[in-house]
Amino acid sequence: MSKTKGIDVHNHFYPPAYLNELKKGKYVAQLTEDDDGNYILAYEGDYNVIVPGHRDIEYRLQLLDEVGMETQLLSLTTPGAHIEERDKGIYLTKITNDDFAEITNKYPGRFYGLAALPLQNPEESAKELERAVKELGLVGGTIFTNVEGKNLDHPSFLCLYEAAQELDVPLFIHPTTPTPSDNFIDYRMVASLGFTFDTTLVVSRLIFSGILDKVPGLKLVAAHLGGCLPYLAERLDRCHEAFPELKNIERKPSDYIKDVYIDCVSFEPKAVEFALSYMGDRKLLVGSDYPHQIGDIKKAIGIVNALDISAEQRELIFYKNAKELFKL
Repeated sequence: MSKTKGIDVHNHFYPPAYLNELKKGKYVAQLTEDDDGNYILAYEGDYNVIVPGHRDIEYRLQLLDEVGMETQLLSLTTPGAHIEERDKGIYLTKITNDDFAEITNKYPGRFYGLAALPLQNPEESAKELERAVKELGLVGGTIFTNVEGKNLDHPSFLCLYEAAQELDVPLFIHPTTPTPSDNFIDYRMVASLGFTFDTTLVVSRLIFSGILDKVPGLKLVAAHLGGCLPYLAERLDRCHEAFPELKNIERKPSDYIKDVYIDCVSFEPKAVEFALSYMGDRKLLVGSDYPHQIGDIKKAIGIVNALDISAEQRELIFYKNAKELFKL
């Protein structure tokens, strides 16, 4: 199949060094195997079935060629390394990023890497982001919507945002289990609802806390079509106008929201059309969530092709926006 000149910014890979380390059984993240020989990676509130696409880069490359996707930005997904003890988390992120750099160098133009970060220690996260970008050639970093219950507007994370601003690289916001998790444990609601809610919450907190005023120009990518942000932006504006407690920011909330990039990991055309109409064609990026059970590269390509937009807009969403944002 001919390749789509597309850059998939939301997909996940567990590199060999990371999995081999978890096999030792010394970590909070628990790695077991199912009857089909796939790994099961379990953590509070959810688990991931690690199929070949998660861990075999040659398998993935073959699939990309089959479906016609040209480029992917690899990221480490849940549970990340922040659920571990500090030194273990730092070690896991370093070996993950080293592996991402090796893959990037082996397959230039096909794969790029987003740095895993030891978010339980923001200062070390800033250092690792700098190492990953300057020494390894990675093109951004991944942050999770909460770090063991600590919200990302906590002042301790400011050093990480300042580092990203200084390096001029984006931070990809990926959700994790909301806290408290009680209402999301049943029925796989962590993945189905909790993820989108936590993304909406964390970006709103970054806005109202004034963090985005302190770090102007910080580049953020919010996963899963930005959660509920495009749909609730008007409500946030009304609350900002009505409530004195929300007057400490320089602009109305929707202005900040429209500065955020979002991926198209929602395969409902009407949802993507609304997000596009609200955010504009320069803020949407292709994402597949591959190879998770609810991810799909073909649908990622198909949803953009299904939009009633111009050829120029389609090119922006497929690859031009990501190329500019990540400086590829």
